[in-house]
Amino acid sequence: MYAIMQTGGKQYRVCQGDVLYIEKLSAEPGSTVTINEILAVGAEDKFEVGSPFVANASVSAKVIEHGKGKKIIVFKYKAKKNYRRKQGHRQPFTKVVIEKISL
Repeated sequence: MYAIMQTGGKQYRVCQGDVLYIEKLSAEPGSTVTINEILAVGAEDKFEVGSPFVANASVSAKVIEHGKGKKIIVFKYKAKKNYRRKQGHRQPFTKVVIEKISL
């Protein structure tokens, strides 16, 4: 069984046991979070699509850790005008493992 869920403005196709890096959640490591924004649920014999979400469907995920992603450099400049701006950014993430898909 798999599900297509939405969190942090992104969509993920998940199965039980998958490990994901998603946008940062406000949950402690070791706790369980429930995601109710399920767009579709599929199994071997059926496929259910919501409008926009599937009723009574949820995904339970266990929070493993929080962290920051790889640094990216944002560099702005205008040629011949002595305008240079360098800025770095590290996006925060939450690492979760999918425990259960409920329908």
